[in-house]
Amino acid sequence: MKLNELLRNIKNVALTGSDNVEITGVNIDSRRIGTGQLFVAMRGTQVDGHRFITKATEQGAAAVLCEELPEVLSEGVTYVKVPSTEDVVGHVATAFYGNPSEKLKLVGATGTNGKTTIATLLYNMFRKLGYKCGLLSTVCNYIEEEVVPADHTTPDPIELNRLLAQMVDAGCQYVFMECSSHAIAQKRIGGLKFSVGIFTNLTRDHLDYHKTFENYRDAKKAFFDMLPKGSYAIINADDKNGSVMVQNTKATVKTYSTRQMADYRARLIECHFEGMYLEIDGYEVGVQFIGKFNVSNLLAVYGTARVLGEKPEDILIALSTLGSVSGRLEPIRSADGFTAIVDYAHTPDALENVLNAIHEVLDGRGKVITVCGAGGNRDKGKRPLMAKEAARQSDRVIITSDNPRFEDPQEIINDMLAGLDRQQMKKVLCIVDRREAIRTACMMAQKGDVILIAGKGHEDYQEIKGVKHHFDDKEVVREFITN
Repeated sequence: MKLNELLRNIKNVALTGSDNVEITGVNIDSRRIGTGQLFVAMRGTQVDGHRFITKATEQGAAAVLCEELPEVLSEGVTYVKVPSTEDVVGHVATAFYGNPSEKLKLVGATGTNGKTTIATLLYNMFRKLGYKCGLLSTVCNYIEEEVVPADHTTPDPIELNRLLAQMVDAGCQYVFMECSSHAIAQKRIGGLKFSVGIFTNLTRDHLDYHKTFENYRDAKKAFFDMLPKGSYAIINADDKNGSVMVQNTKATVKTYSTRQMADYRARLIECHFEGMYLEIDGYEVGVQFIGKFNVSNLLAVYGTARVLGEKPEDILIALSTLGSVSGRLEPIRSADGFTAIVDYAHTPDALENVLNAIHEVLDGRGKVITVCGAGGNRDKGKRPLMAKEAARQSDRVIITSDNPRFEDPQEIINDMLAGLDRQQMKKVLCIVDRREAIRTACMMAQKGDVILIAGKGHEDYQEIKGVKHHFDDKEVVREFITN
């Protein structure tokens, strides 16, 4: 593809060299640059790609997209200067891969909690309904049945468009994806055409990156601002930020709620650890999920399927057959009569929701033991709040390591303990070793009790000092239960 074709919709371009050069690929990683490719110099949160322009040209880059020209220009290389490479990289990637999102029905879910569950359930449901589908999620990416490992909730714009193009080639009709606040703020989804945008909820998270809750909220809102005419915005009317999300959207707005008037409504009839019995828009249906927050998630799935043209009866039949998403309120039964639940809850609100769901089922008939920690090099302000929520709703709490990354695990635990009063401290144990913390919880549990192991969910690693060590909460629980 010619460089001028990639730049067709890019404004404020200053060109040095020929725009008629043939481009064989687009890349933001100088280490992966091949002959004839366009290198995009991005100013990342850790590294500035402008430092590697010369390396990229030495490896064969035919053109460079940048915000500042290097002091020495390489002969035969075209330099394209723009005000912000972050603003245009998505549009360039979309053009290079043939605008794949325009050849699909692309559905994006954003919010603090529920993104993975909603995107995954939509993917599984629409495959059951007979469609070819793709999935882009925290847990894993799928092109129909082909597994593509996920390193980020939302890939970089070049990788994202490459995956979407592969999905088009595989015959996919629908793609369901999570849209994280980082991805929206960093323009990773720039240039994509969404058919549906879903808003789940908004609570404190990622303030290490966004700095303020308002910035975090506005990042989510920017997703709905970019939705085109003819698309749909499906929002949770039970969250006060729902109306904020769609203040400036061009999309048709549809609402869902468990508490008030909305386009799509649900009522919880009965709840067990095996699932719930619900009424959705006048239809009664049994589902293999628990927790009021999952009622909202299922409503989001239902509403999305409705605006995509599916019949209510077909949607509910498919919903009734779907199981829980990996690491999301995933129960593991022991022969001794207690239940361990593994969940990804890593924010105060998510922890509250999961513990509420457990209490709805237990109804005072057993004790709750919570094992939780907090990630290192992330929002420190949520640590004491998480400990406080765990202590408020649990009979015993074991505070342990999550992914400490480059922080001292004990310091993270100390930050969590700062949220507890003297009475709450009486029910708390601190065990830095996560395996030992889980083992201790299993030894404490009696028949009828529930152990919540929160924070990592589907993850099969523990990140310590930049190294990912294999660690799977579910494997560890099963090992202790078996023994």
